[in-house]
Amino acid sequence: MASKSTDESDKAKPSRLIKWIREALLMGLVLIAVSTGLDVWRSQSMPQDEIPPLVAKSTTGEHIDLITRSHEKPVLVYFWGTWCSVCRFVSPTINWLDDSFDVVSIAVKSGDNRRLNAYLGHHEYGFTTINDNRGSLMQQWGISAVPSVFIIKDGEVSSVTTGFSTPPGLWLRMKMAS
Repeated sequence: MASKSTDESDKAKPSRLIKWIREALLMGLVLIAVSTGLDVWRSQSMPQDEIPPLVAKSTTGEHIDLITRSHEKPVLVYFWGTWCSVCRFVSPTINWLDDSFDVVSIAVKSGDNRRLNAYLGHHEYGFTTINDNRGSLMQQWGISAVPSVFIIKDGEVSSVTTGFSTPPGLWLRMKMAS
């Protein structure tokens, strides 16, 4: 009799595992659909083709002409803020990508250059940063949420995403633009 209950529990385990896998896949698909929908909705007012001209100085004094830079190689443009909770998860990915790709970040309403450079140094972020302390660049680009990531090639938007982005997803977008 004990062997019968053992047989039944052995049969139940695979069916529970299959049920769990199905539920996990369904939740993953729902998450992807919701994330994609949010991306589309948030990016309606953002540049889809040509970008607004952006000539500025970084927080360290480097001259940046984004359109000229994008003609040399694709540029990842990262709008973020020191106050943004999601940016705390995305910024390490951007820093990692900065080792292999051209990255220009735009810190929105994050304080003066001294404070911003201290934040970047504390977190050991090496990506080039423009200070948009008043949010005027964010408005020019039609951005309603940070983080927002653009991939610019030859002065045009190749890809745009908002919110949380995975390292492999951003890396693939940059590879596809190269």
